Amino acid sequence: MTAESTDTSSAPKFHVDRSTYGPALQSWMSKQLPDATGVTVDDIDIPVATGFSNETVFFTAGWTAHNSAHRQRFVARIEPADSGLFPTQTPACAVSVGLQHRIMETVARHSPVPIPPLLPFEPDPTFLGQPFFVMGFIDGVIPADTPRYTEAGFMVTEATPDERHRMVASGLEAMGQLHAIDWVDAGLGWLDPTSDAQPTIAHQLRIYRDFATELLGERSHPVLAAALNWLDNNDPGDDRIGLSWGDARLANMIWQDYRPAAVIDWEACALSPTEADLGWWLMFDRMSFDDIGADRMEGYPTREEQVDLYQEASGREVRDPHYWEVFATMRFAAIFIRLGDRMVSSGLIPEALNPAVGNAVTAALASLMGISNPTPDVLAR
Repeated sequence: MTAESTDTSSAPKFHVDRSTYGPALQSWMSKQLPDATGVTVDDIDIPVATGFSNETVFFTAGWTAHNSAHRQRFVARIEPADSGLFPTQTPACAVSVGLQHRIMETVARHSPVPIPPLLPFEPDPTFLGQPFFVMGFIDGVIPADTPRYTEAGFMVTEATPDERHRMVASGLEAMGQLHAIDWVDAGLGWLDPTSDAQPTIAHQLRIYRDFATELLGERSHPVLAAALNWLDNNDPGDDRIGLSWGDARLANMIWQDYRPAAVIDWEACALSPTEADLGWWLMFDRMSFDDIGADRMEGYPTREEQVDLYQEASGREVRDPHYWEVFATMRFAAIFIRLGDRMVSSGLIPEALNPAVGNAVTAALASLMGISNPTPDVLAR
């Protein structure tokens, strides 16, 4: 996930000396291409972002092999110095980029979901200061968060109604393909937080409650507490456990011809009822239209139509979309605690404007649940 900000000069990753990235990546690529000569790395691009999640580095490698010259674009994902934004599911998930690489390998082997080609995971921090992995660059477009893709950009100005519908429908189809993976057959036991190989939503609620409690310390978060209690008390008992992407949204796909060419950003994955992904998808739909007053473009499916599209693509009945949207928004609110605190500790914003509790996501969660919100958005003052 990427946090939105207009000033990133104080973001954590900008305190890192990145001048060594080129030589380090050249050395690493030489190891991956033992039969190549003249390995070079250039055209390095590090997109401006606040740096609270994995750092992304684009680069081009050149080499000669078997009397042929090659040049290829790659993307490196580097572990943040203070861990990922999402709670750790199991000890095997402690290194976020290691988790992502392992999941992407699994998804590529066990489903038709498009995944970028992967080079080996690198656990040694010697090269770039932190563990990382490298994948092939996939050309395409990505809907923007700032400004929101529902207000500006190609989805508004270029796409036809049919193309908008195709994009949403094919994204939901990819989600359904992901959920068809049998997590046991795929060897995903290392992602299981239980001791009896019986993961449930109750385990995820416990993980997020413990995560929020630790991050909050002495602070209170009444809306989040109410949501966790409501989710506990209204557990639908859904036993359709599978691999949950965890950050299922249009902006985490690379698109070609309004179809997904690659599914990316796997740091939030877990074993849970797979309907949790639809809840996250619907949460972002609400935040991208209703919560900001954006008109639904012609051809863009309604929320109800998206539920139907997912059911058709996955062959799974959607039983309780409201529950899963509350679960998704609770997760987002919990993550914002860590995000807000990191903004303050990095010097990006003063403590008085810490959005760890009072933020737009908390407000959305209160609205979704129909409860009062005593913690207004501090950044909206």
